[in-house]
Amino acid sequence: MLTESLLADARAIADRIVSLRRAIHAEPELGLETPKTLAKVRAELADLPLEWREGPSTTGAVAIMKGAKPGRTVLLRGDMDALPMGEETGLPFASTIPGRMHACGHDTHTAMLAGAARILAARQGELAGEVRFMFQPGEEGFHGARFMLEDGLLGGTTGYPLPEAAFAMHIMPNAAHGVLGSRDGALLAAADMVEITVTGRGGHASMPHDTRDPVPVACEIVGALQTLVTRRFNAAEAVVITITQLDAGSAHNIIPNEARLRGTIRTLSTQNRARVREEVSQLAQGIAAAHGMEATAGFVQGFPPTINDPRAVSLGEAIAKELGGEQAFLRMDHPIMGAEDFSYVLQAMPGAMFFLGVAHEGDDWSQCCGLHSSRMMVDEAVLPRGAAFLAGCATRFLEQGWS
Repeated sequence: MLTESLLADARAIADRIVSLRRAIHAEPELGLETPKTLAKVRAELADLPLEWREGPSTTGAVAIMKGAKPGRTVLLRGDMDALPMGEETGLPFASTIPGRMHACGHDTHTAMLAGAARILAARQGELAGEVRFMFQPGEEGFHGARFMLEDGLLGGTTGYPLPEAAFAMHIMPNAAHGVLGSRDGALLAAADMVEITVTGRGGHASMPHDTRDPVPVACEIVGALQTLVTRRFNAAEAVVITITQLDAGSAHNIIPNEARLRGTIRTLSTQNRARVREEVSQLAQGIAAAHGMEATAGFVQGFPPTINDPRAVSLGEAIAKELGGEQAFLRMDHPIMGAEDFSYVLQAMPGAMFFLGVAHEGDDWSQCCGLHSSRMMVDEAVLPRGAAFLAGCATRFLEQGWS
């Protein structure tokens, strides 16, 4: 079986995959500028028959491998940036840069993608079509995928059309060892920031009747937002509004002129994403007006929802089960309300993202530290399976398309 051969090939280069992961992990980079990480990737793949494309907006790059015959085009993606947080794992290859850590697993994503490139390059003569390996910076809130699309690195220009399918994978340190999971439709949410400013009239805290105190009004808005979610939106279409900051005042005995609320809004559809902004603005203005004050709501747009194509999920499910048996794939019942900028890619072409459990075999994975934890750990023994999975998705699509 092809997938068994791919897994054997991946295990044969396990040391290379792990070495690249550790090198990237030890020297994490942030945002849209990850030149050292990209240099490590290019050095690791320098002996392969790849054509590289880079753009002006980021240090992102696409490596193109053309098969022996013309055919379909498929994209595989791995992200390269880290998080601005300290590491407390105690690993011998832990971050050497204070205040930076690969706590979201992008080091493993990049290493597995490089492994998939090596596996597929060894089969270049058997392939019909083209594989594009997307090494992307700026996933952690910097919209790196959108910039790479706008730069034309993924396609969309004359003589360089967009791929017909795209696949990506994200590790989950608190999920069962080696199990892949995904679902049709919405997998991850859109993530937008909201800031509400309530403007009143400040004064002495001992004489609130001579003021228009914005603090209790801001608190009333926080509570009302939760009622808004439960009474204005269908419970089957999850909407999350979480206020995480309330800023007001400068002293214990002064009523401020303003109070500011900040938080996150998560939605699973473009329709609810637009509607929730209107509802939040109306609610804040109405409550403030009822108390003789004014309120404004501003929004910073984050990533759109990550919407999987059912055909891509079915293809990935078949590959996962061939690699590890029926128990190796989990059809997720519900979306996760986190966000991912692979969503931009899936707006441009059909495809899917999958989660890969990297808890150590035998551990109680439900108790493992999760993503964005300073103590997050990865069982590197799973990485060859991830590389084989990506290579299998690409190979199957080139051979059969969506059939």
